[in-house]
Amino acid sequence: MGEDAVREARRRLGRIGAALVTPLAPADEWRRAARRVEDAGYGSIWVNEAIGGREVFTQLGVMLAATERVVLGSAIANLWARHPATMQGAASVLADAYPGRLALGIGVSIGAVVERSGQTWSSPIARMRDYLDGMDAAVPEAPAPEVPFPRLLAALGPKMQGLAAERADGMLPAMMPVEHTRRARELLGPDKLLIAMQPVILETDPEKARGIARQAGAFSLPGSPYIGALKKLGFSDADLADGGSDELIDACFIWGDEAAVAKDVSAYLEAGADHVCVTVFQPDLASSADQFERLAPHLLND
Repeated sequence: MGEDAVREARRRLGRIGAALVTPLAPADEWRRAARRVEDAGYGSIWVNEAIGGREVFTQLGVMLAATERVVLGSAIANLWARHPATMQGAASVLADAYPGRLALGIGVSIGAVVERSGQTWSSPIARMRDYLDGMDAAVPEAPAPEVPFPRLLAALGPKMQGLAAERADGMLPAMMPVEHTRRARELLGPDKLLIAMQPVILETDPEKARGIARQAGAFSLPGSPYIGALKKLGFSDADLADGGSDELIDACFIWGDEAAVAKDVSAYLEAGADHVCVTVFQPDLASSADQFERLAPHLLND
């Protein structure tokens, strides 16, 4: 962790990455999709986890083995899913095996997911701070990768962003307006990574596009961290009701044809993001790879 990790990550990530978030699929489908995204030219592929199911480090290992150059990232590795020493050890093993190809994104999830796993939800900031202490304490026992991997925090609000600036190599906010990226860069300064995770909907009809966005349900989850972050940006309770107002949806979701999507993605880079990770809403990995290939000529041409 440190300047070397940030510098190397910026070099390897490039400007645009892709998120593959299909809940369950056979390993061969993940391998094929990862290779297609890599061949299309994206700099990174990110995968997520809750607690149980598709364990993120095992998933990353499968995809690292199936690809050759693309960076693989966790967005996020749920800290409630493992002991901090295990988090440090797992990331270190993969970073040692695949030099320069791992980015570790860590997040606190939400209370409903944690309680459902049989654990007791507690203060996200205190929990994250203690967890990072545990990871740091485990460093001497873990492999020492030739190329350091960046440690990033999923951070939407100012307290978690401040912790990311203090204790991590940067942050990866998700599904936020461009103004959130601008403010995050001001808080982080120039020497930390800022990766914006942004959903993309290839649909030119406004009603259809907004309908797809509202089906994501991000603003209606109990204890959703998005609510507080968006209110700090000036959105009201009315904006957050019923799946989100048109203004809110248009600010948080990128939609339109390929040219419109590319323009809106560029706005995040201009606002200070080092890297934008694009997420598409598709029912399976093959369809997701189709859309990433369709978008590649527009997103990846400087």
